[in-house]
Amino acid sequence: MTVAYISHSDCGRHDTGWGHPEHVGRLRAIPRALREDPDLFHALLHLEGRHATPNELAITHDRAYITRVEGIAAAGGGRLDSDTVISEGSWGAATAAAGCVLDAVDMALDGRAVRSFSAVRPPGHHALAARGMGFCLFGNVALAAHYARRRHGIARVLIVDWDVHHGNGTQALVEREADIRFVSMHQWPWYPGTGAAEDRGPHRTVWNVPMPAAQPRARYVEAWTRAIDAATDGWIPEIILISAGFDSLAGDPLGGFTLEIEDFVAMTRDLVARAEAWCAGRVVSSLEGGYAPERMAAASVGHMRALL
Repeated sequence: MTVAYISHSDCGRHDTGWGHPEHVGRLRAIPRALREDPDLFHALLHLEGRHATPNELAITHDRAYITRVEGIAAAGGGRLDSDTVISEGSWGAATAAAGCVLDAVDMALDGRAVRSFSAVRPPGHHALAARGMGFCLFGNVALAAHYARRRHGIARVLIVDWDVHHGNGTQALVEREADIRFVSMHQWPWYPGTGAAEDRGPHRTVWNVPMPAAQPRARYVEAWTRAIDAATDGWIPEIILISAGFDSLAGDPLGGFTLEIEDFVAMTRDLVARAEAWCAGRVVSSLEGGYAPERMAAASVGHMRALL
């Protein structure tokens, strides 16, 4: 079984400033932690991904918005809102982040790497069709879901989001497709204020799991498992995509969940077992949040080991 670790050097060019929670130190921490686990390091297939093209981004995003992001970066940078920065290098970073996840889908479906983790930034699960927000410019995982269907003819896609914040952008970008199912467990009430349990989407293919902060770890894992069971009752996905946000770790400065690294290992193993039974083991994971870099990196390493 080949598991790929995918990233791109351009992802480091997204310069938000060291005072911003989503800074380049997050990305640098992951390979540093991975080198401390030499057995895992050598077991993974290490790849530099590609850039998504504007036509690929347009699968989920308005062309005027894509042009706007490129233009702001070309002009030296700016802000889309108080949280969401575009620097001179952000166009290259954002297209690389999306392109890595598209590469991961290609490899999962042609057998080169059935499972993968894309260590990329900026994250994507808050990005809307015509608006970036919440540190996100393009919807990496939502784009990957549509790409799998359009490029590879995949019908049924399951997206699982365990970031502490609701994946409002992902939901908005996929909820009109009856064969894409979306499960998001997130803190409630919390940013961005969406993700109510009764919000099931127009085809009732969304399972939002809003949870209060500071609950016992097992309560989060149990709720997450029940939601996946419900989302896949009588329905088998052909690929599983993970929005792997590690800001749901205990102690993250932007969240109030209590999960520990071993919980992410257990949840990953659960998804791998399901994928083996459902879809030839295909799991494509992409980094979202996680703002305590060393903890996030350690969780990423545990997650990759579980993917193996």
